[in-house]
Amino acid sequence: MTDTLSTDLIYLAAFCAGGFAFALGPFVIVYFLSPRRTRNTVGKTGQAIECGMDPIGDAWIRYSAVYYLYALVFVAFAVDVLFLFPVALVYGREFVLRDFVELAIFVGILSLVIVYAWKKGVFEWKRQ
Repeated sequence: MTDTLSTDLIYLAAFCAGGFAFALGPFVIVYFLSPRRTRNTVGKTGQAIECGMDPIGDAWIRYSAVYYLYALVFVAFAVDVLFLFPVALVYGREFVLRDFVELAIFVGILSLVIVYAWKKGVFEWKRQ
């Protein structure tokens, strides 16, 4: 009993150490790889990255809330498609009618979400 408990504690400590290493590792790597002195690497425009052309306008652009709603709808449907792939792989082994009804309900709810977003004007991109 204590042998398995100590083994489990060792695994737990190893996973916690690995988690901390993955969380703090990028910060440590950037600290050691970043340049220590400031050099005059900035070009004629005063930007760190330069393509040879002067920039037009400000770097901060305000996007409409519709852009973010459109992105959220895209992410939601991408996740749902990822759910449908494993379901399609095991489809037809047992309970064919029940599986078909469950998939029809799932896709139907997704279709209602598209109709709702369409009625709310999420897919209409209006310039301001």
